[in-house]
Amino acid sequence: MALQIHNTLTRQKEEFVPVDKGHVRMYVCGPTVYDYAHIGNARPVVVFDTLARLLRRLYPKVTYVRNITDVDDKIIDAARAGGEDIAAVTARCADQFHADMAALNDQGPDIEPRATDHIGEMIAMIQRLIDKGFAYAKEGHVLFSVTNMDGYGALSRHSRDELIAGARVEVAPYKKDPADFVLWKPSTEDQPGWDSPWGFGRPGWHLECSAMSEKHLGETFDIHGGGQDLIFPHHENEIAQSVCAHDGAPFVRYWMHNGYLTVDGEKMSKSLGNFYTVRQLLDEGWHGETIRLALLKAHYRQPLNFSKQALAEAKSELDRFYGALRSASDFEEAVSNDQPVNQGFWGALEDDLNTPKAVSLIHGQAGSLNSSLTSPSRRKAIAVGENKMALKKMGDALGILQCDPEVWFRGDSSADDGRLDEAAIEDMIAQRNAARAEKDFEKADFLRDALAAQNIVLEDGPDGTRWKRG
Repeated sequence: MALQIHNTLTRQKEEFVPVDKGHVRMYVCGPTVYDYAHIGNARPVVVFDTLARLLRRLYPKVTYVRNITDVDDKIIDAARAGGEDIAAVTARCADQFHADMAALNDQGPDIEPRATDHIGEMIAMIQRLIDKGFAYAKEGHVLFSVTNMDGYGALSRHSRDELIAGARVEVAPYKKDPADFVLWKPSTEDQPGWDSPWGFGRPGWHLECSAMSEKHLGETFDIHGGGQDLIFPHHENEIAQSVCAHDGAPFVRYWMHNGYLTVDGEKMSKSLGNFYTVRQLLDEGWHGETIRLALLKAHYRQPLNFSKQALAEAKSELDRFYGALRSASDFEEAVSNDQPVNQGFWGALEDDLNTPKAVSLIHGQAGSLNSSLTSPSRRKAIAVGENKMALKKMGDALGILQCDPEVWFRGDSSADDGRLDEAAIEDMIAQRNAARAEKDFEKADFLRDALAAQNIVLEDGPDGTRWKRG
């Protein structure tokens, strides 16, 4: 089937037809780097990384751009509160963001522009908007005049009152209309700023993405993604700036937004004690693939209730998948091709990225692999190889099953967390095997129980004893 995408602009699912069928271009709003990324920040990263993987399977060339906002009032406030230099805050937080998202198997964008590297492009866009009558300068500020644009508000479908309410944080006497929004604002000497025709200052947040997407993807591109919270005012204002700067040329063909995330059924909040950063979850011992799968278990457009129970369930599912791969470790994968993969799996992803259905089909594939391992057929090796290859390809599409099965079950042997290391475990297993050979079952049971107390599960089989962390 052809790729179907739910377009926020039209509120309906549409067949995806790129501007250039040989080159798909996608922009996703990235982090504002002033603190650790929380689990809500991780959801769009995982969603659009999964979409990028699918697009690369379907099209010969994909350019995926995800920006970094490194000039913003939140960054200024964080630097002031911590007594740090702004550049130090943004560098540290950007590095941490990259490390945390890599742990979730995020492949990263093809281009990662930073706002501070595109000030020239932003100033040029502002000047074009002024020249075309869509912006005006007042008291060191430059503002976009929403009343001069026909169709403002089409993405969010807000009423005039809602548009004004959404802009109220920026209500000021220098505005011609309460809904007008800032393109440029003055900076004091202790704030980041650049010289411009309107004085020393810095860009508005909305403008940054318009300028960066134009530079790296052109005036009109295929997909723009982000969280549902960005529909208004951020994405609405991006449309206004870009369309008016380019004489009405379309800005984006398809808008995609992931739904809100709650934790234990409530809005995530530090005051409620349900605020989780990705780094915190990783430090608690949750594997990045477990976090990723938990984020993919709900359809991206639907609300997602995140919880430790959801993580435990995701880990159990991954244990099942990895268990099937571990059982097939002695069999070679089939020659790499798409034929053995259940076509319903690709159909699920091409149906507006239906990851819950795709995950259910991975369960079916793991079952097929386990069944082929018990087959007495002379074609057993071929069947196992095909099922193993199909399971891994399905995992690749969702960004899971990227570990060696033994590593998955044994965990990070380098972690200094008080757990038994692999050498100690192997030594105790060797002692247990020797005791069993000598029919000293009391000692063998003692060693097994001692390992179980350390959360080490033993699996005795015809090829020896395997172990995993429970």
